[in-house]
Amino acid sequence: MTRPVVHQAASLLLGYPDEDWPQRLSTVHSAVRQLTGQDIELLLGFCEQTAGTDPLALASRYVATFDRSRRRCLYLTYYTDGDTRRRGSSLARLKSLYRDHGWVPPAEELPDFLPVVLEFAARSPGAGAVLLTEYRAALEVLRLALMAYRSPYAEVLQAVCLGLPGAAPASREEVLRLARTGPPTETVGLDPFSAQPRPSDQGARR
Repeated sequence: MTRPVVHQAASLLLGYPDEDWPQRLSTVHSAVRQLTGQDIELLLGFCEQTAGTDPLALASRYVATFDRSRRRCLYLTYYTDGDTRRRGSSLARLKSLYRDHGWVPPAEELPDFLPVVLEFAARSPGAGAVLLTEYRAALEVLRLALMAYRSPYAEVLQAVCLGLPGAAPASREEVLRLARTGPPTETVGLDPFSAQPRPSDQGARR
């Protein structure tokens, strides 16, 4: 079963490329290169694209991709709850879920930060698969936004989304239809997806 490996690899690749980035990239490449599958090919493709990139240049690209755009946010509850009070309840629920499965995420990260969610999915595959499916619409919105931006990070999101149930939406309109009908109907809807995060809110994680 490769999904936990894919989730852990994606978690590492979607983290901010700080001074340990070269070692992180090497770790991911070594862990997945002997595996097969389209998701593995996507992860290896990302590794190959970024292997020769100067870490400072990659860090600048990361900030431009995720921290300066409302449409490419790595905080999943922004897509479902927007900048509302309900987001606080969603974050608390995620913390409780992690705690119930014996895991405490890094204190400096919000529990809806995608690399954190993916690490949980790697550690607790059953509960993690349910959680990722719950946030399917948010993941697909981010995937499509990264593709439109022509970012190599789109390959990492594609690798994650390949493991989700059902066919992948081909457009944002299809994602919005998924949001109306997919799980969970009580928290994923059309209106929250029109609420966009403020870029200034995203710098708190580092």
